Amino acid sequence: MPRFNRKGVTKILFADTIVSTSYLPTSAELTGATDYTKDIAAVEGFSIENQEIETPDMDSTFVSKIPGDDSAADSSLTFYEDDVDDTLEQDLAKGTTGFVIICRKGKAPSTKGMDVYPVRVASNSPAITADNEAAKLQVRFSITDRPLLNATVPSS
Repeated sequence: MPRFNRKGVTKILFADTIVSTSYLPTSAELTGATDYTKDIAAVEGFSIENQEIETPDMDSTFVSKIPGDDSAADSSLTFYEDDVDDTLEQDLAKGTTGFVIICRKGKAPSTKGMDVYPVRVASNSPAITADNEAAKLQVRFSITDRPLLNATVPSS
């Protein structure tokens, strides 16, 4: 099985709207989404976690578990901040709703591995530091519904 490095392959976009209730974007919606890949310094979350339920019984000292509710991990994108322009702060202001689209294996049509997360921006905060590093802005997202996972990038 060939391996790859996500850097240089994975694309991360933000779409204001996706018409489909299944969250599968059309080719036009994907083309119209803002590609933030080059601006991103770090990615956290954007995964589903299961809250397992313990099911102990009197027959054993081993506590078994069954799958429980699913929830989204705390999710954020950390961007490099622009020292002149505030487009990022405006486009992803607190309360903004839309869709974070992660094309894990690239954005070429018919490629598998596209995840679509319906989101609302929970916070948009500059990371203030005296360290010798580029200025950054962290945008935290609330995932508002079950995401579409491992979809195929639409063809035109």
